[in-house]
Amino acid sequence: MRPAPLTGLVPPVVLVAHGSRDPRAAEATRALARAVEAARPGGVVLPSWLDHTEPGPTDVLRELAAAGHRDVVLVPLLLTAAYHRRVDVPAAVAAARETAPDLTVRVTDVLGPVAGAVDDALLGALRRRLAEATPGGYDALVLAAAGTRDPRARGSVGRVAAALGGALHVPVRVSYASAAPPAAGPAVTRLRARGARRVAVAAYFLAPGLFHDAVVAAAREAGAVAVAAPLTDVPDLAELVLRRVTSAG
Repeated sequence: MRPAPLTGLVPPVVLVAHGSRDPRAAEATRALARAVEAARPGGVVLPSWLDHTEPGPTDVLRELAAAGHRDVVLVPLLLTAAYHRRVDVPAAVAAARETAPDLTVRVTDVLGPVAGAVDDALLGALRRRLAEATPGGYDALVLAAAGTRDPRARGSVGRVAAALGGALHVPVRVSYASAAPPAAGPAVTRLRARGARRVAVAAYFLAPGLFHDAVVAAAREAGAVAVAAPLTDVPDLAELVLRRVTSAG
């Protein structure tokens, strides 16, 4: 981990991603950390992962405490407040504080909807990726997400789909790469059966990986005109992370 100097001015930020066996996912998280740090002069922004990639958030927090930091902001790079936000992230913070009891860790909200509200920066990131992928336009959308068994988390994805459809004035269906139906292919097929001629897919993913690859293949086979890239380090996403940091006080 890159050393974090103790400036006494701006607390360091730790980003916590889910983690993936796909190395592209880790690089996307590192790129977002660099983008957030560039937009936040005077403070370091360090990436971490809950699984598959090192370092984990507990290790990063311990190293920051050992360097003399007493106040850290931790941002879960998660699009829903499901199991990882409710269980894994608090457990990582608790483990760090066992050896650093003087460390204050302010955990922000996830990047997805908070209290039912979808941040404009999240919609901006989705729209930016769609504009890059579909220069010819579209008349219907599928919002493709990773998937979860948590009904509250699925409701959160539905709110993003509704907000995106309202902003773009097109019908939007949700699809999931795992854990819940429908998959991207059937979602595209249903929209085309209802008269849509140009169906595009918005990727509700923070990083590339096997799920996004599967969405691309299935959606193309079903006749989608384009599939957007994951959000990775688009400026809107970096802005959203900074808003979460600010809201944490």
